[in-house]
Amino acid sequence: MAKRVALQCHPDTPCGPLTGIDVEVTRHGSRSGLRRIALRFVASGNIDAVRFPHHVTSHARKDELWRTTCFEAFLRVGDDNAYREFNLAPSGNWNCYHFTGYRENMAPENHVGDPAIQTYMRREPLGPGDDGHSSSIGPLDRFEAPFLMLTATLELQSAMLPLDQPWHLALSAVIEEKNDRVSYWALKHPSGKPDFHHEDCFALELPAAMPS
Repeated sequence: MAKRVALQCHPDTPCGPLTGIDVEVTRHGSRSGLRRIALRFVASGNIDAVRFPHHVTSHARKDELWRTTCFEAFLRVGDDNAYREFNLAPSGNWNCYHFTGYRENMAPENHVGDPAIQTYMRREPLGPGDDGHSSSIGPLDRFEAPFLMLTATLELQSAMLPLDQPWHLALSAVIEEKNDRVSYWALKHPSGKPDFHHEDCFALELPAAMPS
């Protein structure tokens, strides 16, 4: 079952062009797919004012993707202090890091697969009888155009994360406008400056997939 949540723009970094960012989260239900999470980010508004490539051009792992428009997911299991950070760029580039605690011992996470990023952009509203782009939008989905959609699948099977504990997700986005202004979006912001690593950001819980 998919969960749809909305990201909030940090009050100190307003974003004029975008009216909102929604995220749909789906955990694959089969026994072989329980460590696979599909994400769909939809940024609505004046997308022509946002700095991002119009098409996926690469699937390489790169550092510092958050310096421009980037969608992110952080994952922590149960009460463990360790967590993983995924960076998902509209270009198709990505990365994943492992932390042992809050911003501690950052290292590349090698037990993950290519998230297979795809992007889709629509500038005009869907017309009557238009079921949308077959590979990106289902026939029942309607989003306020214009919008940019990014889809990615977090492949975590090799990480062998526990399935008998809840998984906690923090979802976020960095949006860079063409005028160089940057805004920061998250499910929930802690007090003070934007900080996607803060424990308050892990606001979405996926129940344990298998009994303990």
